[in-house]
Amino acid sequence: MKFRLATMCFVLGAAVAPVAFAADPPRADSDTDRNKPATFVKDSAITTKIKTKLAAESPATMAMIHVDTDKDGVVWMSGTAKTQQDVDKAVSIAKNTEGVKSVKNDVKVQK
Repeated sequence: MKFRLATMCFVLGAAVAPVAFAADPPRADSDTDRNKPATFVKDSAITTKIKTKLAAESPATMAMIHVDTDKDGVVWMSGTAKTQQDVDKAVSIAKNTEGVKSVKNDVKVQK
């Protein structure tokens, strides 16, 4: 009986695993530049500047918005915000941060 249960769990896990990996497709920034320390530090510095400005503006909003920067200075924002004004403010902060070339916004308004 235990063997049968273990086998069924293994089969279900093996069947669901590909779905879990396919659920979040890799973004264009997929951290391929992490093996170049200078680029990684530059990306991290931009991300940190944006997160610091967001936290100063509204700590609650900062907790719900994820920020990442790729090697080309493109900022990727995702997560949720309470209002459209919060989304617009976060995008504005990112766009006006030194080193940012463009901003890809995927922040949604909470419903």
